[in-house]
Amino acid sequence: MTSDSVLPLPDYDELPITALQHRIRSLPAEDLRTLLEHEEAHANRVPVLELLRARQQDLAEGAEPSGGDQQSASGKPADTRHGSAVSPDSAARPSGPLRHGVAEQTPGRDRP
Repeated sequence: MTSDSVLPLPDYDELPITALQHRIRSLPAEDLRTLLEHEEAHANRVPVLELLRARQQDLAEGAEPSGGDQQSASGKPADTRHGSAVSPDSAARPSGPLRHGVAEQTPGRDRP
């Protein structure tokens, strides 16, 4: 069984197929084989399996892995240290529902 720490791509199971398509281009055949085995044993997603197998075929036909370090970036947004810049002072004021969806037809709609 392959754990996430052994997989050649960080956060592999959380990557959308569009990101995966670009990230696997830098992997050698042995890393692709590791991902393929992991995918077959876990999620077994047909589009992902097809993508991995097609890339394996490309490498078998002489394609070279592109450059880049896949361990450096996970593609997930970084955590912020200071929290959100949103405050209650900048929030929208509460308002009542619109009558028939038109503001002009709602007399005195939560206005002071």
